[in-house]
Amino acid sequence: MEQRLVTDSVTSVKYLRIASISIATYDYILTLPAEWRFYRSQSSIFHISLACALFILMRYVSITAMVVSNYGYFSTTYTQQTCQQYYIVAPIFKAIQTMISQVILGVRTFNIVRRDRRIGIMLSLLYLLSTSAEWFTDLFHETPSVVYGNCTSVNAGKVLSTWFYYLAVILYDVAIVTVSTMHLLRYNPISNRVERLIRVLIYDGIGYFIVLSASNVLNLVFYHTTNIQTQTAAASVGYAVTWIMTQRILIHVRENTRPEAQRLENVIVARPPLTAQKRVMSGLRSQFESKNHSKGSKGSKSAGDANFRPTSPLNPDDMELDVHVRVERSVMVDYKDESEHSGSWVN
Repeated sequence: MEQRLVTDSVTSVKYLRIASISIATYDYILTLPAEWRFYRSQSSIFHISLACALFILMRYVSITAMVVSNYGYFSTTYTQQTCQQYYIVAPIFKAIQTMISQVILGVRTFNIVRRDRRIGIMLSLLYLLSTSAEWFTDLFHETPSVVYGNCTSVNAGKVLSTWFYYLAVILYDVAIVTVSTMHLLRYNPISNRVERLIRVLIYDGIGYFIVLSASNVLNLVFYHTTNIQTQTAAASVGYAVTWIMTQRILIHVRENTRPEAQRLENVIVARPPLTAQKRVMSGLRSQFESKNHSKGSKGSKSAGDANFRPTSPLNPDDMELDVHVRVERSVMVDYKDESEHSGSWVN
C-alpha cells in the first residue's frame, strides 16, 4: 500500500512537470510575434530599451531554469557524486528568475507613482531585503537527492527553510501590487486611451498577484513537508507561471502605449494648475504657428488670426476651412504641480 502511494506521488509530480512544460512551450510560440515586435521597435541592437532588455532576460532565464530543473528530474543517469555538482544550478536560476520578475514589477510601480523619489527609495530597500531573504532561504540547507537516477535539490535539514523563500516572494508581491493599484485608482483620466491603459495596468497587476500567489502557496505547502519526493512537485509550475505572467505585463504595456499611425494629435492634461495650463496651451500653439504672419495685408481679419502650416506632409490645397493637424504619433502631456518633477508614469 505504501509503495503504491509513493508510485502515485511520483506519477503526479511527473504529470505536473509535463503540464508546466507544455503550457510554457505553447505560450512561448504564442508570444513569438510580440517578441519580434519588441526587436523591431528598437533603434539599434546596441541601444535596446529597458523594457526590451527585461523582456529578453525574463524569457530566456525562465527557459534555462525550466530546462535545468526538468533535465535533472527526468534524467536517469545521475549518481550521488555527479549530482553533487549539479543540484544547486536549478535553485540559482530560480532565484535569478524571481529577481528579474521583481525588478519588472518594481520599475512598473515606480513609473506608476510618477517616479516619486521617496517611494523609489522604499521600493529599492524592499527589493534588496526581499532578494537577500530569497537567496539565503533558497540555498540554506539544500542537499542533493538522487532517486532512480535523477538529481534534485531538496530541503532535508532539521530546519526547513525553503518555504520561507516563497513567503518572501508573496510578501513582496503584496506590497508592490498594493502600492501600484492604490495609485492607479487615484488617476482621473480624460482620455479613453489613457483610461484603457489604466484599466489594463490594474487588471494585469491583480491577475499577476492572484495567479502567482496561488503558485507560490502551492510550492510553500510542498516545501513545508519532509517528503523529498514531493518537495519539488510544483517547482516547474512556479517557473512557468512566473515567466508567463511577468512577460504578459511587459507585452500589454507595450501594446497599449505604442504610437498609432495616422492618428489625430491628442493632448491630455490631467488637472493642471491654472498657470501651468496657460503655459501648456502657449507651448502647444507655438508648435504649429507659422513664422510668416501676414503683415499689412488687406485680407487679414485681425492681428489675433494666425496662419498655421501643417506639420505632416499633407498638401495644403487639401485643407478645408478648419485646420486639421495630422501626425504619426499621439502626444500625452502630463502636468503636475510645479514642485513635482514631470515625467511619464509608464514606460
